[in-house]
Order: sequence, then C-alpha cells, then structure tokens
Amino acid sequence: MPAFVRTVAPFLRTSRAALQQGNSVSPLFHALCRQNGGASVLNAARTYATAFERTKPHVNIGTIGHVDHGKTTLTAAITKRQAEKGLASFLDYGSIDKAPEERKRGITISTAHIEYSTDARHYSHVDCPGHADYIKNMITGAANMDGAVIVVAASDGQMPQTREHLLLARQVGVQKIVVFVNKVDALEDPEMLELVEMEMRELLTTYGFEGEETPIVLGSALCALDGRRPEIGEQKIDELMNAVDSWIPTPQRDLDKPFLMSVEDVFSIPGRGTVASGRVERGTLKRDQEVELVGKGDVPLKTKVTDIETFKKSCEESRAGDNSGLLLRGVKREDVRRGMVIVQPGTTKAHKQFLVSMYVLTKEEGGRHTGFHQNYRPQIFLRTADEAAALFWPEGTEDADSKMVMPGDNVEMRCEIHQAVAVEVGQRFNVREGGRTVATGLVTRIIK
Repeated sequence: MPAFVRTVAPFLRTSRAALQQGNSVSPLFHALCRQNGGASVLNAARTYATAFERTKPHVNIGTIGHVDHGKTTLTAAITKRQAEKGLASFLDYGSIDKAPEERKRGITISTAHIEYSTDARHYSHVDCPGHADYIKNMITGAANMDGAVIVVAASDGQMPQTREHLLLARQVGVQKIVVFVNKVDALEDPEMLELVEMEMRELLTTYGFEGEETPIVLGSALCALDGRRPEIGEQKIDELMNAVDSWIPTPQRDLDKPFLMSVEDVFSIPGRGTVASGRVERGTLKRDQEVELVGKGDVPLKTKVTDIETFKKSCEESRAGDNSGLLLRGVKREDVRRGMVIVQPGTTKAHKQFLVSMYVLTKEEGGRHTGFHQNYRPQIFLRTADEAAALFWPEGTEDADSKMVMPGDNVEMRCEIHQAVAVEVGQRFNVREGGRTVATGLVTRIIK
C-alpha cells in the first residue's frame, strides 16, 4: 500500500458495506488521490470515506471500568453482534487496541472511537482505558459521553478504577449508566453474582446515580465474541443494547449556539493540510466556513474549514454531538494541539485566571488524605486540555496564607493556569494530583 494511503487510512477507514450501498467518495479524497499517485491510490482509497447520512438519533456512549474487566472485549462483541444484523462493521480486539504498546501490554491506553447502530439509534462508542496511568485519556473520553456502560468482572466485583470511573463520569455530566457484569462463565458460585449486583447498586447510589432502577446485565463478552453459550453470550449483548436504547435518553443537542469543538487529536495529510478531530460541543459548521483556533497564544489563529468528516464519513455539515475531523486550510501541524478549541470567529477567548467553585474529594472518595494551603499546584482538566495550575484564595480573603482547604470542603478559589486555554463561565473541570482526582468544580467568573 502506498505511504500516502497508510497515512490517511486511520482517518478514512469505514465499512465497505456502506460503499456497496451506493455512498459516494468524498471530493477531498479524490483530490488527495490525484495528488498522490493516481488510479492505484484512488482505488485503494475508494474503500474509505463515504457519505454520512443522518437517519437516526445520534448518541455518544462508552465502556468504562477497571483494567482487564473486559471493556474492549465487550466493545468488540457489540460490533460483532450488530454486524450480524447489518448495523455495524465487526472490529476485533486488536482493531480496537490499535497501538503496539496497547497490544503488547494487553491494556487500552488511548480512547478508541467505534461506530455502530441499533434499530433505534446511531452510536459513537468510546472504549476508555481502565489502567490508572492513563486516566487523563479516560477523562477526555468521559467528557464526550451522553451515557456509559460500566463493565465489572463477576470474579472481582468493584475495584479502584470502577469507583474512579463512576466518579469521573458523574463529574463530567454523565447522567445514566448501564452495568454489564462480565465473565459470568468463569464464576462457579451463583450467589456471588447476586453479591456483585447488590454492591454495584449501592455504589451507583453513592455516586448519585439511580442505583435501584439502573439496568444490570449479566453475561460474557468473550462467549459472545467466540459464538459460545448464546444464553450468556450474544443474547446478553442484545439485552445490553436494548437497555442502552431505553435507559440512556436521546440528548438534546445545542444547535443554536455558536460552533465549538474541543480538539482531541491532530494529524497531517500530505499535500492537503492539517486535520483536527474531536467532539462538537455546540452549534453547527459547514464546509468553507471561517473559524478560529483558540488556546495557543493571545491571538486566535484564523483559518477556513475546507472539508469535514463525521464518524469517518464525508459530510457537508458538522453539528453538536458529532465526532468530526476538520481539514484546516493553511495551518501547520505544530500550530494545533490537543486542548485547543475550534470556534465561530469572535465567540470564545483564552484565559489564564478565573474564579472557581469546587468540591474537594474526601479520602473515602479517592481524594487527598490531608488538606492544602493556597498556592497549591495540581493539574486542571478543562475539556480536552490539561494544564499546570495554582489555586489561591480570592483577593481580600482574611488570613489567606494560613487558611486551609480540607477534604470534603466546598470552596471558592482563584485559579491561575500556566498556559491560556478557552474557558467559559459555567464550564466544568477536574483537578488531579499524583494520579488521582482530588477536586471537581465549575468556573464562576473570568478574571483575565
């Protein structure tokens, strides 16, 4: 395969079935192919970018939970089952865990985006890493979710990342969760299943979810993937997707506000330009519209979006809730970084100082064991950005240098970050230190 095709393949790859239904190849990729080797490359690329059609409500969901409890196996099993119904392209475990380091270690490091449908909906599915070292990638994934499936191994029950992922999902605004108790084929004592279910309902209630009403499905993702024991395999995948369809509500998209997409990933297409991808938070954007890149330096970078891909298919318009890739005219790869936002010109600015209202987690919630004084310096996560921060008491606070913040406190503080990012009043954020979430809150006022 030519080097050019290898370069664009991760961005363009989609199902051959969609092409066989008569969908067209994006004009962007016709042009790409003409520039990079003519007919042979065009034929290779013809299996990729097809037209995206909006025929069903779109929902963003994801698999969360502790490392090695079967999140990626479940994701693969869902694509297999939906592919059998003509509603997806099957992706095996190795296709979802793409990075060599992930396959070598057998864990998911980055968030993988997968697309499939049910009879009722179109889904973009994020497979989130469960390994503690990669929790910041999970924060990005969770921030993009309308709902989630939390995977718990029947043999282990709830574990540290089970609790942390539930907490993070709650913090970033996920309202509804479905539980999949996995690996039931490896459990000999049926009473253990009842115990795991009871513990999960209690845990969901603890973190503010509807523990008693939440659907809990007991099954084996591996059996579904291998085509064994359908009563705990494929039938349970069907039960799970029915629960997701009915329990997780169709979100109301914010289409009327100015366009904003937070950049999650950036790459280059030789001869054409730079592509920034991420989830659209609000608004709509059409091809050839002017935009600004905000979050690197004091002056926004102005550019034009010359092509749009949504769920790896060509489309005329990107809108709130979409996972989109935007081709940016005249922008270098090094000018764009994760954490920046792409916005309608003049609608958003980058800031370094703002007031926040935040809750400091207790030791029992996975937070700090001790309090802290002002000038505390953790990492702050805002949308897809993570920046070094310093926290101070607001100006005018008495005895500011000696006053402490204790675990369990609700406090108003002033936040200063190292590099300006796009920040708005009402925006949620997470504070992390030493591999754990220590606080969560809202931006209440911009200072500068």
